[in-house]
This record gives sequence, C-alpha cells and structure tokens, in this order.
Amino acid sequence: MVFKLFGAFGADGPSVETVLTGAHLLPGDTLHGEIHLRGGGHDAHVEQVTLAFVAVVEVGDDAGEAAREFHRWAVTGPFTLPAGQSVTVPFALPTPWELPVGTVYGQPLHGTTLAVRTELEISGAVDQGDLDAVTVGPLASQQRVLDAFATLGFHFTGADLEEGYLSGVAQELPFYQEIEFAPPGEYAGRISEVELTFVASPHGLTVVLEADGASDDVYGRFALSHDEALYHPWEQSLTNWLHAAAGHSHGHGDGHGHSGGPGWGGVAAAGVGGVAAGAAVGYLASEALSDDDEEEDEPENVVGDVQAVIDQATAAAYQEAYEDAIEEAVEEAYEDAYEEAYEEATEEFADD
Repeated sequence: MVFKLFGAFGADGPSVETVLTGAHLLPGDTLHGEIHLRGGGHDAHVEQVTLAFVAVVEVGDDAGEAAREFHRWAVTGPFTLPAGQSVTVPFALPTPWELPVGTVYGQPLHGTTLAVRTELEISGAVDQGDLDAVTVGPLASQQRVLDAFATLGFHFTGADLEEGYLSGVAQELPFYQEIEFAPPGEYAGRISEVELTFVASPHGLTVVLEADGASDDVYGRFALSHDEALYHPWEQSLTNWLHAAAGHSHGHGDGHGHSGGPGWGGVAAAGVGGVAAGAAVGYLASEALSDDDEEEDEPENVVGDVQAVIDQATAAAYQEAYEDAIEEAVEEAYEDAYEEAYEEATEEFADD
C-alpha cells in the first residue's frame, strides 16, 4: 500500500509502498517482499526503514482491545534518498514460530487480526505508515490437532489474542491466542467451552487446553515434537482429557486463578496415553481438591510434579510391556521347541 509521510516530514515528504510477495504464512516462515521509496521535494537522510508485526490484543480485565507491536526488523541502515528518485529495498525476514493462526481450512478465524507496519526514520523523526494485512495458516502439527477437534464434533466459535504469558510454558511473544470451540452435546451441562492455545517453537509444539465448566475451569497441557504431534492419537488423548475435565467440572475448584495466563490448578492430562495418562489425571484431580492454603506458585510446582508422575507411570508402563513381551516370547519359544522335539521323537519312533 502506498502512503505519503506527511506527519513528520511535511507535505513534500517521501512516499513508501511495501509489497509483500506472499501475505499468507506459516509460523516460522520467512516473510518476503519489497519496500518501494520515492523521494519528496528534497533529499532526505534516511536513518533506517523498519518493519513491525502488529496484532489486535485483548488487554486488562475488561477485555478491551489495543494494537500491540510484537516483532520488528530493521530492513536498512542509513542512506540518502534523493529528491524525486525511487529506491527499492528487498527483504527476507524470519517470522516468530508463535505467530497466531489466522486461517483454518481456508476460512478466517474471526478475532485474529495481524498486519505488518512500515516505519521510516529520517533525521531522528519517525513516521508510521499504513498496515499490510498478513494471514497465518497452521503448521502440519497444529492442523493435526485441529483435525482431531473436528473429528470429535467440536464447532469453532471464535478466537482472540490475550495479553500475558502462560504459566509453565516457554513463550516468546507477550500474548497468546485462544481458539474457542463449542463441545459436542455429550458434554452439555458439564463443559460449556473449550479453548485451545498453540505455543510453537522450532523444536516442538505445546498444546494448552482450557475447559470452562459449571463450577471452575480445568486446564491441560501436551508437549510434543512436531513429528510426534503429527502421529499422536489426539482423538483418544482429547477424549480422555475431556472425560476427566467433565467429571471435575462438578467438583470444587482449587482456588487458584491465573495472572497473565492459565495456571495449572485444574485437571490436566499429558499426551502420553494409557496408564501414564490415567496416573496423571488421578494425581491432578487429587491436587485440585486439596487445601486452598498452598503458595501462589503452586501451579508451576504441580506441573513439575505431574511431569514426574507421568515419567514414572510411562516408565512403569514400558517396563510392564517389556516384561509381557519377554514372557510371551519365552512361552512361544518353549512351545515351538516342544513341538519340534515331539515331531522328531515321533519320526524316530516310527523309524524304529
């Protein structure tokens, strides 16, 4: 979009147009494009040209909205822009892995607004130009989770970006996205809404869940590599977590809210499945129903304790599977050896 820089540089100031090669990105993609500058009525000493991501974020308890800049790049250093002449500056800039998802199945997620803003600094004065909209699609690992929600009968109802940080999650951006779903009818009266948050990095994906229940909110977290997330049985893991959350929604809350993001005081099941998931659910349910006189940082401690329980349960499950496999192999080998010996003895007896 072309814009004249009147505010800081006067009516005969330079003009700038930013052209994005691709306005549709995946988290962690490289943003390509060109910045076209045209000199105004006199030479201008450009200190730098900067691009910045801007998002509309809910802030404060009253959920008011504000534009928040969250990532910026200096595209150029100092140079002289001659009067009346044009300069083109190409760019290829890495984007954050935590970019909020803006489209799913080709449809926009209403409530997620993301754009790139161009800034020009001349002789210490900065002028901010118009915004160029950017849409972000889900990574394959994120799409797999969204597919599981669709398979289980969830319906998308909205999305928003909330200022703050999630407890116990390594987070780069100063806000997080909540994708909101209405649950299937089987959870009616127990779960009114499920909110899904992705926190991606080059190494993996953290999936944070919040179930709004009749009496309190229930949280869950799954942390996997991107490859693991692609092949994880999300339908089963989500069903297990939802059943635990639905059962807990009629109990008593643990009294712990969250500051700037969800805490971990409710029921949560890590995505390990089977015995380990059951152990984690049981442990967290008991923690959620314990005394309210715990310290403020209990949620993070609970997460660490739960991870230890999950690790122990997983190791026990693997050990049990290993012992069963050994026992089965020994029995099979014994049966094969016995059958072979019996056949040899029968043949020898017939020969005699």
